[in-house]
Amino acid sequence: MPKVGQTVSIMDIDFLNNTKANFLEECLYPRLQQSQKCFVVTANPEIVMKAKEDIGYKEIIQSADYIVPDGVGILLAAKIMKQPLQERIAGSDLMIDLLTFAESQGLSCYFLGAEQDVNDQAVREALKRFPRLKVAGHHHGFFSDGDQVAEVVQQSNPDIILVALGFPRQEEWIAKHIADFDKGLFIGIGGSLDILAGKVKRAPDKWIKYNLEWLYRILQQPFRVKRIFKVFEFMLRIVFRRR
Repeated sequence: MPKVGQTVSIMDIDFLNNTKANFLEECLYPRLQQSQKCFVVTANPEIVMKAKEDIGYKEIIQSADYIVPDGVGILLAAKIMKQPLQERIAGSDLMIDLLTFAESQGLSCYFLGAEQDVNDQAVREALKRFPRLKVAGHHHGFFSDGDQVAEVVQQSNPDIILVALGFPRQEEWIAKHIADFDKGLFIGIGGSLDILAGKVKRAPDKWIKYNLEWLYRILQQPFRVKRIFKVFEFMLRIVFRRR
């Protein structure tokens, strides 16, 4: 199935320019209903910068079926380039939408990533919110043998594989193993299982409305402040490139 919708290129990464609702209805749901494989990258400025620095990772990102803008920095960069994106499409939001769809359609999900207790709690919360959800299986993200884990996931025959290993590891794992599967929507969701499990709180609506979710995350997890420097570097590159 060809890609749907126009894209905006930011540092050689082509972001889908669409709304979340249309992306789900036009792209992801049809693929799931037809059991077609799909690789979705939810990219923020840090992922774009990593792709700029690592050609192998860049090729992995570019191989995805869809790259969606997860991060206000991406939207701001597109606006500076005078090619505005319609809206942010957050991985944590897509996860909930996909779980909702999976429950309604009888599709199965695999939860891969996070610490063992967080992974377990995320699955419990998912089943609490979506009682009829089919859980194909789940596995924590602290493993050394990615091939062995891929075999376990493959044997469970899931329709949706939520990969919460953090970048670049989640995209690298997907790219290496997706060819071994007959079906499956693979999506890197970063720390979304932490949010689902309640270990990390999602920013209140007002913070999200004013594009301050990144600040809320830093206040909760101060160790993330180092990652902000990459975002600043990203924005400076965009500004100077525009000039």
